[in-house]
Amino acid sequence: MKLKILLIGGGGHCKSCIDVIEQEGKYQIAGIVDKSEKVGEKVLGYPIIGTDANLPTLLKTCPNVLITLGQIKSPARRIELFHELRILGAQFPTVQSPLAYVSLHADLGEGTIIMHQALVNADARIGRNCIINTKALVEHDAVIEDHCHIATAAVVNGGVRVKTGTFFGSNAVTIGYIEVGEESFINCGAKVDGDLPPRSIIR
Repeated sequence: MKLKILLIGGGGHCKSCIDVIEQEGKYQIAGIVDKSEKVGEKVLGYPIIGTDANLPTLLKTCPNVLITLGQIKSPARRIELFHELRILGAQFPTVQSPLAYVSLHADLGEGTIIMHQALVNADARIGRNCIINTKALVEHDAVIEDHCHIATAAVVNGGVRVKTGTFFGSNAVTIGYIEVGEESFINCGAKVDGDLPPRSIIR
């Protein structure tokens, strides 16, 4: 019997997460939490069953959650949700597409999702509540700290540390063994060839 999981956020990223969850086959989606005006609607056939205000009740019957709110401009709401849900007693399983490759020597934090055809190599470490999106590559010895989004087809090379709350855009690439400061924003297609201070914006 599959464990139930509750999804928090019903937008476009949620659709991609649903597809990964269905393909992984470990969890049954119990429903989605979103804004009050969306309650009763469906996302890929799964109902929006409540709002943030309903979470204390919903978590009593379904403690497993995945934050399916996307992250581009700011990590703030995903971080807030993670801490709010933790206080309410939520559990944060790691979700991994069967079409992804994660080394047996890599480490994944709770609440992180590894999307289709992503690759996480040996001795890489991924923090909590991260998105490693479709076809992203996290190379050997890289560290992705908590609440980061490594977007589609991005390349984080060996030994790089991406600090908390960073967005690393589609097709962006780093050289090896550098540090990207916390809550940085790396635009699509950018090349990062040196250390970055916190809250850097690279266009």
